[in-house]
Amino acid sequence: MKQVVQNYKSGELAVLDVPVPGCKPGGVLVRSAYSLISTGTELMKVSEAGMSMLGKARSRPDQVAKVMQSVATNGVPATYRKVMGKLDSYTPLGYSLCGVVEQVGAGIDDVKVGDLVACAGNEHALHAELNWVPKNLYVPVPDGLAPRHAAFATVGSIALQGVRRGEPQLGEVALVIGLGLIGQLVVQLLAASGVRVVGADPDPARCELAARLGAAACGDPASAAVESAVAELTGGAGADQVYLAAGGGSNQPVELAAKLSRDRGRVVDIGKCRLDLPWNAYYEKELDVRFSRSYGPGRYDPEYELEGRDYPIGYVRWTERRNLACFLDLVARGSVDVAPLVSHVADFDDAVETYQRLKDGDLKAVAVLFRYPEQARDTGEAAAPAVAVPAVSVQPSPARATRTPVRLAFVGAGNYATSMLLPHLAQRDGVELATVVTTTALSAANAQRKFGFAEATTDLDAVLGDSSIDAVFVVTRHSSHAELTRKALLAGKTVFVEKPLALTEDELAGVLAAVEESGNDRLQVGFNRRFAPLLQEARRRFGTRTGPANLRYLVNAGRLDHGSWYLQQGTEGSRFAGEGGHFIDTASWLLDADPVSVYASAPSGNEDLQVVLRYPDGSTATISYVTSGPSGFPKETLDLIADGRALRLDDFVRASVYGRKRWVSSRLPKARDKGQNAELAAFVRAVRTGGPMPVPLGSLVATTAATLAVQAGLASGAPVTLAGAR
Repeated sequence: MKQVVQNYKSGELAVLDVPVPGCKPGGVLVRSAYSLISTGTELMKVSEAGMSMLGKARSRPDQVAKVMQSVATNGVPATYRKVMGKLDSYTPLGYSLCGVVEQVGAGIDDVKVGDLVACAGNEHALHAELNWVPKNLYVPVPDGLAPRHAAFATVGSIALQGVRRGEPQLGEVALVIGLGLIGQLVVQLLAASGVRVVGADPDPARCELAARLGAAACGDPASAAVESAVAELTGGAGADQVYLAAGGGSNQPVELAAKLSRDRGRVVDIGKCRLDLPWNAYYEKELDVRFSRSYGPGRYDPEYELEGRDYPIGYVRWTERRNLACFLDLVARGSVDVAPLVSHVADFDDAVETYQRLKDGDLKAVAVLFRYPEQARDTGEAAAPAVAVPAVSVQPSPARATRTPVRLAFVGAGNYATSMLLPHLAQRDGVELATVVTTTALSAANAQRKFGFAEATTDLDAVLGDSSIDAVFVVTRHSSHAELTRKALLAGKTVFVEKPLALTEDELAGVLAAVEESGNDRLQVGFNRRFAPLLQEARRRFGTRTGPANLRYLVNAGRLDHGSWYLQQGTEGSRFAGEGGHFIDTASWLLDADPVSVYASAPSGNEDLQVVLRYPDGSTATISYVTSGPSGFPKETLDLIADGRALRLDDFVRASVYGRKRWVSSRLPKARDKGQNAELAAFVRAVRTGGPMPVPLGSLVATTAATLAVQAGLASGAPVTLAGAR
């Protein structure tokens, strides 16, 4: 089997082939599905291994003391050989995983082969394909809880034990210093306990994440924001508890804890940070300093961990194993959400590269999981979630140039059609609005009267069979788009369908089957933003790039009115499924490529989304789609940075390009032009001349597949590969 190891002397990391551990009595043999990298503890160990011998000694004074004691007892030569022998050996990494029971040892009757279990221990829950785990260090995974989330059980127990040591009570206020993996979990556990939480961390992204996960306020510990938040929440009394979840050599966390604690408050040390307690500050407030030891009672007790001797629940309520089970129960019931903490999921074979990227800072992450692909069958999860990007293989029929005027039919006449499309078409020369089709007679009559349609009907088949109709607009509810588009393509019509093209992979495949069957690939999806004049001009001034780009797109979507059909997710799909293609298409157009993978995360019970798209040249696009923002804030802001240049779009009102020279749009448009008029002009021109469609069909398919991958990514909690992406 394979296992991740490190040589502490040289710092070398490797994935070694090692023997399979035996299944001893009192435990089970577990085949790993997911194992979690502790971005705090493990990275500290990895970093220490890369230090010089002097650096190692300075970082571990406790071990130096043991060496000196050995010198006094055994002499220098023997101690040297012992120390160097130990340093120049491979040591394991990892202590938190989820896997499938492969073999049951004697004396075990609470699990069976094939059961899913979460495992703990830096000697038993290693980054390895197989581990032997004693009884008190594994727990069954609750039904319905995803294995990747169950892999958090150990670090969750560390956070849970820390919270227990703080003895939180309803209505109290807590300060959490350090918002890494443990700190984020502590925030959620405290919030679930009815405690108002203030978070402190110098990383704005971690502060933002903690706020999304339940913190009342967050900020940089060096700023006044944290102190102000604590004062406001406590009426100036100070925090009831302070949790030290930070690492490093700074004494700032300890000093901040004293400053912001109330009189006789509790300070709990969970992380490994410097603890030079300022005597006066701690004495004057008579602060209660407590340490939290790992996963809970039983830790470091061989009789508990190795021999399976449990502590009676009447004497010790929360042991290691009970903490593991409790944390999994909280996750399974939705009281704690670990999905937003997963920054990256790496294949186990890429372990060395992943550690190196974390160490070098190339991969900035709160939590990283190793995925063991062979477990897909046993856990019921796909090893590598993927959404197919169907290849568009068709021999198109020659497009005929139509007569003037171009005769158009509209299927649907709702708000978007009547406010954003028909006003432009009704004023365009060379266009005849021939027929409007709706499901209710009155809406068709209203559209006919207002925009001058020659005919109004409820008979779709009659329109599709009318050879005088050149193009059909599909502007109905989302759930009908794919089927109506398929019918119109088979009828030989050029089709303009408002986004989305499809809500499922099967619907997308059905549209492309119609293209292949009919030879008709004359299709346009209403992705209008790429046609916006302001964005077109900004892209032209930005110029051609040579290196990878970073793009950030913030969409302040706002809340929908109660009763909106957009909220009918069971039939119409999610909000992002409905309109997310707009933003993915814009990003892909600016980056001149189609995405190859999608990662999506969302807070529990919230429509806000974070979507990260990766492109073939290493470029990334991050789309923050939020519904909880203020109504007065701009709806869309976009930043693109590459090759020492930057492009900024402010809500289609103003654009800027920064490089050797700075360009800013010279005037503010009277109204935001998001490109509908230019898009319609390009579509009508393609219909009239028989020329190419404004957007290649392959791009429309790739954008639709990427939009579908967002939902797949939210369900899996892992990056989704766009299989077949170019």
